[in-house]
Amino acid sequence: MTWLALCDHTDRRLSLRGLGTDKKDRPQLADNPSTLLTQGSIMFETRLSADGRPQVLFGYKNTFPSLRSLTFQAIPGGGIAMVQVQNDEISHAAIQHTEAGRTDVVRITYSWDSTVNWGRMTLEMPEETEVTSVYIDNPRALSLDDIRDLMLGRNNQTFASDMIFAALSDQIEPIGPMPTLLPSTPLAAPRGYKPASEMRRGDTVITRDDGVVPVLQRLQRTVPARGSFRPIRLRAPYFGLQQDVIVAPDQRLIIDGPEVEYLFSQEAVLVPARHLVNGFAALTEPCGPMITYNQLLLPRHETLLAAGTFVESIYIGRIRRQAHHLQSSLLHSFDRTLLPEHPRPAHHVLRWYDAIHLARRRAA
Repeated sequence: MTWLALCDHTDRRLSLRGLGTDKKDRPQLADNPSTLLTQGSIMFETRLSADGRPQVLFGYKNTFPSLRSLTFQAIPGGGIAMVQVQNDEISHAAIQHTEAGRTDVVRITYSWDSTVNWGRMTLEMPEETEVTSVYIDNPRALSLDDIRDLMLGRNNQTFASDMIFAALSDQIEPIGPMPTLLPSTPLAAPRGYKPASEMRRGDTVITRDDGVVPVLQRLQRTVPARGSFRPIRLRAPYFGLQQDVIVAPDQRLIIDGPEVEYLFSQEAVLVPARHLVNGFAALTEPCGPMITYNQLLLPRHETLLAAGTFVESIYIGRIRRQAHHLQSSLLHSFDRTLLPEHPRPAHHVLRWYDAIHLARRRAA
């Protein structure tokens, strides 16, 4: 797969060879305005307003030499609608976000393969495991001219203030559980620390509560380094770290101590890295347009020892029982019968308000 374009409120870029670490040796599309991208994905993250007001979030419209448009719109009740028009052909879909209360961030992934008349739009929320998808009949291919209008802001393009970023890939992008550790992250094994990228199925790692356990799989994915994928640097010696580590915002750490027992009546809790950012112990890490993350799949969702602190391994729940979800995920190439079923996390996962409160007490 190759990420071809990325845009946010400060930067817009498109490369036919791919962006950043995803750059290839040769163009993935012919540099011709009429070249069609018959298969691909558009991923974007946006805030949903608490009042659920309708607004166009992202899209373009071009009337020359014929009518072509693609728009994503927030709809009342906290949903997202997609409408694509090419001449007299119209494709559309809508997803309702039933738990929209405060201003929430959602990730939308619209994927299509026009050669087989298949399309899918998916809604995910950072920090949550639920995935909601709807399928679309007869999605239309995008021309390179359309892509430039959409991603580079040409002509009649919309990129609302609630938008965080948008990216375009030439492949059907996976959805569901995602890696969250930098490949260089040192993970404790019986014979010492080993980079996450060197872990293989059958290797063993040291965990917090279950001792030495086998690695079932190592997952890897390259994603836009924006929004809920923008890397965070956790600095030593905070959190018990022996060296700095860089993680995705959704990577959860084990936090324990007297404050945890006092506030939550728990020996330890899990806290997403995004809520630990305070400007000195954890801070946003500058990087290029793309970043590659790794993560390990363990039998019972055990916690890993990473550079001196315990972090969560990838959580897949009971995805092997959900054929469509499994087929759409990074796990699709693995034997379903060999995948584990993960119960709920062994430790309580703090919500954003509790996590921020705990982080502030720790910093005081």
